[in-house]
Amino acid sequence: MDIALDERILYEDNHLIVINKLPGEIVQADKTGDVCLIDCVKSYIKRKYNKPGNVFIGLPHRLDRPTSGCVVLCKTSKALERMNRSFRDGNVDKTYYAITDGELQGLSGEASGRLEHYLVRNEKLNKSFAYKDLKSAESAALKRSAFMGKSTETAAKKAVLEWCLAGRSERFFLYEIHLLTGRHHQIRAQLAASGVHIKGDLKYGAARSNPDGGISLHAGKISFPHPVGGGIVTVCAPFPLTDIWHVFGVRL
Repeated sequence: MDIALDERILYEDNHLIVINKLPGEIVQADKTGDVCLIDCVKSYIKRKYNKPGNVFIGLPHRLDRPTSGCVVLCKTSKALERMNRSFRDGNVDKTYYAITDGELQGLSGEASGRLEHYLVRNEKLNKSFAYKDLKSAESAALKRSAFMGKSTETAAKKAVLEWCLAGRSERFFLYEIHLLTGRHHQIRAQLAASGVHIKGDLKYGAARSNPDGGISLHAGKISFPHPVGGGIVTVCAPFPLTDIWHVFGVRL
């Protein structure tokens, strides 16, 4: 379902604009040639504020195409530089929500826990592989590179997240996830390595795709120091309108 950009603005001031990205929407232009979020935001600003010439929009972070939720965009180069630093230094708190086909097991049966893996990114496959220890990650990367005839793997990086069960239905589970590191496809790869799969995520083992082509992973909340004012900005993105998100009784 298409929703006008104006209705998806979660926060805006002179320096920043935060958008609730739709599943399947690309953030920046790629080889597909599809309309991207950055261009839509530029058009919105040009129209609303009657700006002549080119409009500056900077992107301090990424959100995978099939994922929905909070995307922070910068209106000035100063804001972009400072937001880049905040993301790089770990001063941004990100909370995701994932609908899965299976249940994670915490210590002593608790409905919360922590996942730690070493992730290796395969750039040719555009996929990350998660391993419980560094030695296993490095060994698997070498074997895969040898099989493919050349090195397509990045160095193994530690990935850490915390999770808690937020709701359940007859067939699915809703998890709240806090990222403690920011790795390529981190949540998708770590959950798959733990035996559960995000609904619709064929790349990481889901049984079938979602009708909208996205996956049931939502960047629901983001908190960060304002790049100019310095105070903490907290933004929440309502869940997508598809029915599955609303059977758990959780609201953002």
